[in-house]
This record gives sequence, C-alpha cells and structure tokens, in this order.
Amino acid sequence: MMQPLPTGGLWMLLVLAVLIMGSGLPVWALLIGTASAFAAGGWVAGVIDARVLSAISGRTLGLLEHDLLQALPLYVFVGVLLQRLTVADALFSSLARLFRWTGAGTSVAAFGVGALVAPMNGSVASSSAMLARLVAPRLGRLNAAAATALISVSSTIGVVVPPSLVLILLGDAMLRAHTEASNLPGFVLGSQRIINTQDVFHAALLPAACVLVLWLLVAWWQGRKFHEPQTAEPVSAAQWAVSAVAALAIVLLLGGVFAGKVFAVEAAATGAVALVLATLSTRSLSGTQWMAVLSDTLNLSGALLALLVGASTFSLVFRLWGSDVWITQQVMASPLSPLVTAALVLLLVALCAWVLDAFEMIFVIIPIIAPPLITRLGDAQQTAVLLLLVLQLSFLIPPMGYAVMMARSRSGLLATSIWRTLRALLPYIAVQCAITAMVFLAPWTVHQLDAPLPAVSDEAPLSTQDLDQQMRDMADQAGTPDDGKKP
Repeated sequence: MMQPLPTGGLWMLLVLAVLIMGSGLPVWALLIGTASAFAAGGWVAGVIDARVLSAISGRTLGLLEHDLLQALPLYVFVGVLLQRLTVADALFSSLARLFRWTGAGTSVAAFGVGALVAPMNGSVASSSAMLARLVAPRLGRLNAAAATALISVSSTIGVVVPPSLVLILLGDAMLRAHTEASNLPGFVLGSQRIINTQDVFHAALLPAACVLVLWLLVAWWQGRKFHEPQTAEPVSAAQWAVSAVAALAIVLLLGGVFAGKVFAVEAAATGAVALVLATLSTRSLSGTQWMAVLSDTLNLSGALLALLVGASTFSLVFRLWGSDVWITQQVMASPLSPLVTAALVLLLVALCAWVLDAFEMIFVIIPIIAPPLITRLGDAQQTAVLLLLVLQLSFLIPPMGYAVMMARSRSGLLATSIWRTLRALLPYIAVQCAITAMVFLAPWTVHQLDAPLPAVSDEAPLSTQDLDQQMRDMADQAGTPDDGKKP
C-alpha cells in the first residue's frame, strides 16, 4: 500500500462543493457518489485498502442504533404537524394582541412564534415553511425586505436555542470531536472532562438568550416604523387557552431536556403524543391530511437519515486518504497565534455554511474541523457555541444564506433586491457578530451554567503500600466466618 495522499480528500471536498452548487441532485446521493468514486480511485492507486470499506455497514448500523438519532423522526413529525395545525396561528394571534401596545405587535408576535416553536420544529427549512405560511400574509404593512429579514432570523432561532435538534446533533458530534482532540499531541485535558450534549445545552443558553433579546429589540425597532392596523384581529377565548397551554407545554418540555430531567427522545415523543391527542380530540385534520403529514414525515426523515449515511461514508473515505490528519497537522503547526488560527478556521466554517445547511455542516464539515479547533481554543464548550453562532450567521448572509434563500422562495412576499434585504438584515447580523466576538474573546460566558465540579478531598491520597494493605485486610475479612472461628 502506498502512503496516504492528503490532497485526495481535499479534492473530494472541492468536487462535492461543485456538484452541490451545480447539479441540483440530493446531497446524500452526491456524498455517496463522490465517496465511492474517490474510494475506487484510491483502491486502484494503491492508497486505500478496499477491506477497510467493509466498515461502512457497521458504521451505518451504529448510527441507526444511536438513541439521540432516534429522536430525529419525532422532531420532524412535530414540525410537520405544527405546520398544519392552528396552534401556531393561535400563538401568533395571541402574541400580536398581547404586544399591540408596543406599536410593533405583529413583528414581536412573529419573532415570539419562532422562538417558541423553532426548537421543536427540527430544522431551518421546517421553521421557514411554517413562518412563511403563518406570518408572511400578516406582514403586509412591513416592506418586503424587512418582512423577509424577520422571517429569516426567526427561522434560525432553533440553531442556538437549546435543546433543538441541531443542538442535539451538534452535541453528539462535539463529544466525538473532544475525544479525538484529547488524543492529539500538545492538548492537555487537565481537570476537564469530555463534554456531552448537556454541556453544550448549558454553554449555549446565555449567548442564545443575548441573541434573542437583542434580536427582539431589532424586530420591535423595525416593526414600529410601520403603523399597526387600527382594528386588531379578534382573539377568541379558545385561542387564548390554546396559546397558554401550548406555550406552557413547550417551555416545560424544552426546560426538562435542558435540565437533564427528560431525555431528548422522551421529550420529542411526549410532544408528538400530546399534539396527536389534541388533534384527534378536536378533529383538526381529515384522514387525507393525516396521510399527508405521515408522508412528509417519512420523506423528510428519510432524507435526513440518508444524508447521515452519506456523510458517514464520505468521512470514512476522507479519513482513508489521510486528509483529516493533514488538516489537523496544518492547524497545529500554524505559525500564527492560537486565537488568530482559530478565527481563520471559523471563517472557513462560515464559508462552508454559506452554501450548506445545518445538518450537512454537522455531518460532514464539523467532524473534520472541530478537533483541531478545540486544540487551538483549549475549550470544547466555547468551540461548540462558536460553531453554532457562525452557522447561524452564515444562514443570514444573502444571497446564498440558507435561511434567506428559504424565506425569499417560500414567503410569497413581493420580490425585493438583495441589497435591500441585506440592509434590513444588517442590524441582526451586527448583533450576531457582537455575540460571536464576545464568546470568542470571553470564554467564561459559556461556563456560567456549568455543573459544579466534584468536591476534592483534603486528605492525602493513599500510597501504594497502604492500598495493598487495605486490599489484604478486606480479603482476610471475606475469608473469616461470622462467628470469628477458624473454619
């Protein structure tokens, strides 16, 4: 076998990027096709051992048995069902009436629905579809650029607000990345431990809260420039009740997952069952509509799982070329300071996220980039939050930003120029950049909700001789009868 050629994996990434932007084919198919072509080329060139490729089936089965990924279809189901129920409509109407006194009730309500529903909605695309159907027709008094900006930012809230599906998947990816980083030369784990999904939830909450509060102020500031209608939309007692119950249920479920009292699978299942029971009791959907919900759920879940399988195959071939080791070596050997190197890596992540969605980033790019980035920053939780904020920022930069593209194509609003949309998005982007800089320069901001470290005993540790003596004493006691007599 020849030595691995690191440039092979880089050419894989380049070919994949060109195909994604130019072919229009499903990304999962492009991932598997590109990986298969380069695996065959590597085998012919004597770089890749074909026997190693047999690990793909085992990797796929391991992914499907993962308890976190079992929550994926449930989150998708909840998102699809919410698009067809009147729960979000009731929430929007109630919030618009409740905050009408601010002079921007419609904008505040749109943002509030996004904040409440997005973490349970599963993805940016699902949130954008729901907000486009629900909010866009009611934003007629906003200009098209401001309305597009509002829908775009509201649909990305689930990227940073725990415990959304994006955060769950990123937490799992960061656990593996932190484990890899701990084995890299020069990285000292010290008193830290390998982070888990709960640690990512806790780290993301304070920066996410800052983003939400500041974005809400921007939405209010932009919305109050346009006069609210004199006659408010009436809200029935039933809508108030549905809104209160839905908001309370969402907060309790998400809070339970965040606090570690409920697993993500349990929360998704509970939300799905509650929605199904409420829908059946009120007969909100017909049999045909139920079939459409289940069909959409299967299609979207299948697409995400296929994307996961494709990414797993792609990453295996990428590693067989030795490109992941080469990238890590380049980052570790950078002559620049650790912070400057980390900033350049985050810029590369932002460029990738400009053309890929959150799941493609988490499954393909982050497993490659995260381990060396952790070594440069020295803090896995800070790295996870920075990756989330950078992903969210890239989704909001037109014309390729994923959230902006979804809002412009699905909202049905009047077409507006990219520059006007960018002007409307600039205050939101400025907030995002400020919070990202805060987390980058002040890592302590992600550790305010960390669980306390276990107390360290003041007693000196036992010596080897003392430990051996205690073991002999315990063995003697175990061999002595209870009556104290020799057997």
